[in-house]
Amino acid sequence: MTAGARIRAILFDKDGTLLDYARSWTPINARALKLASRDEAGLAARLAAATGVDLDGRALGPHAIMAAGSAGEIATALVAAGATWSVEDLTDGLDALFLAAAHEMVPVGDLPVILGRLAARGLVLGVASSDNTASVEAFATRCGIADLLAFAAGWDAGHGAKPGPGLGLAFAKAVGVAPAEMAVVGDTDHDMAMARAAGAGLAVGVLTGTGTRESLGRTADVVIDDVAGLADLLYGRGLLG
Repeated sequence: MTAGARIRAILFDKDGTLLDYARSWTPINARALKLASRDEAGLAARLAAATGVDLDGRALGPHAIMAAGSAGEIATALVAAGATWSVEDLTDGLDALFLAAAHEMVPVGDLPVILGRLAARGLVLGVASSDNTASVEAFATRCGIADLLAFAAGWDAGHGAKPGPGLGLAFAKAVGVAPAEMAVVGDTDHDMAMARAAGAGLAVGVLTGTGTRESLGRTADVVIDDVAGLADLLYGRGLLG
């Protein structure tokens, strides 16, 4: 950031950032494979390989489309790999599956406390996800942070999907800050690319998802263990007014 710059708003990714990716999504990914393959074991194995997970739904690397992509992108990859659905119908099926599983999501910590500490310093908070908007809102309500968020949007909110800049720019506009006054926090290269494309002042990688310190370190300004360390990072760098 430029000298004297300040962060006024923070845009969080959801899965792998505010939610523990492995504990939350591994069983859901496995169900997505069963859905897409219509429970055909051989096809499920091919679909798993094509989307970067194993048959149990565990992500095999930081660039897995099942971890970073929207339902539409995942559906496109699954159909290209042999799933006998239309992309549109499979997208709808995945979105419904993901929304139904919102109650299973495991937060990375005490989110009302972690985010409340940031809000108490006057920071405006939002969530932008590759999941659908209804799932983002359900997660926020279930985890007790809905009242702390000024913005909550998914890939279907009309702003485009990550790694494009649309979600980041929509957040900045909605809360009345310049893009350079926002920090973007996420666990994947898609999140960091969105931050760069939108002109975010700070791109922060976290290690509670599929990204590694090495993979995130190539594009993030800084990588921290989890969002609980974000307040100390901002204070330590003198980025809060």
